[in-house]
Amino acid sequence: MTRTILLAAGGTGGHLFPAAALAQELARRGFAVELATDERAEKYGADFPARAVYRVPSATFTSRSPVAVAKTLGRLGSGFLQARRLLEMVQPVAVVGFGGYPTLPPIMAARSLGIPTMIHEQNAVMGRANRLLSRFADAVALSFSPTKLLRRSAESRARLTGNPVRDNVLAYRSVDYKPPEAAGRLLLLVFGGSQGARFFSELLPPALEMMSSPFRWRLTVVQQVRPEDLVEVREAYKEANIVAHLATFFNDLPERIANSHLVISRAGASTVAELTAIGRPGLLVPLPHALDNDQLENAKRLEDGGGGWCVRQDDLTPESLSKELEKLLGAPDILAEAAAKSKALANIDSVKKLANLVEEIAGPEE
Repeated sequence: MTRTILLAAGGTGGHLFPAAALAQELARRGFAVELATDERAEKYGADFPARAVYRVPSATFTSRSPVAVAKTLGRLGSGFLQARRLLEMVQPVAVVGFGGYPTLPPIMAARSLGIPTMIHEQNAVMGRANRLLSRFADAVALSFSPTKLLRRSAESRARLTGNPVRDNVLAYRSVDYKPPEAAGRLLLLVFGGSQGARFFSELLPPALEMMSSPFRWRLTVVQQVRPEDLVEVREAYKEANIVAHLATFFNDLPERIANSHLVISRAGASTVAELTAIGRPGLLVPLPHALDNDQLENAKRLEDGGGGWCVRQDDLTPESLSKELEKLLGAPDILAEAAAKSKALANIDSVKKLANLVEEIAGPEE
């Protein structure tokens, strides 16, 4: 009888993409995979490689007011009961959580039923939900060493696996980086994580317009833009006479990364993992004011390895970005060296290490 693994993940690309990578590897090993997530997964989970996808109620603590806390606890309690019923129906041999509050009910329900559990942390800083779950999870998989805010009590159960990437990302690892040619096109890719970034919509058009004409005329910009900003950004590039391809979401993002000379993006864990897996240089602008500064830590790890550059949002202006881009795009050797170092940072065996750990906690077939 086929053994089932239940994956639990918050409904954003940062949580779902590594979960999808693991699902693909587990399927190759003969497991059936099912997913528990939240309603946000509609955008990213439609083609998730799972036999079934379930929506489990969850909530995030956003306020300390007694009413808000009571509502959150009530929703989490409802999610716990629903998750228990789900687990009794699915009967998985292990439950693996990928962070976000939607992982709390399935992991805690699995714990109450004696089902082995594991959590995976994508960032260089342990997230709030994973910090809580690390108290009792049978195994804790880490993407970075060291990982900040890892509980000391969880260190003995922690294993460095790296952050896995999907098959459609690894497919472009064999595509060599081609630095800009003299007088050739300059291919710039800009995206802001799963939700886009208003900051990039406001910053990039004036910054690129300030670039000297030899650079500006050679630019081709591919940029992810929020729906509400699309018309305004398109008009800004048109007025600047810059070739720009804009969309609210790119289903073929790995291919676009592979085709770029330089990527400008936020510094989510999946973004960093995909940049290094494909081997492209990144100018990373971490999301400011993020809890625990996880994106800043992610970006610093890439910068320390020579695979890109970390720039704080507060330090960026159109003028400073324009100068930085002229410096980088005018130095093909620097870009090529960063691309090579980015590629060297990838842990391409991450998904195998993670699947091995899943099999370890699940135990042998009976």
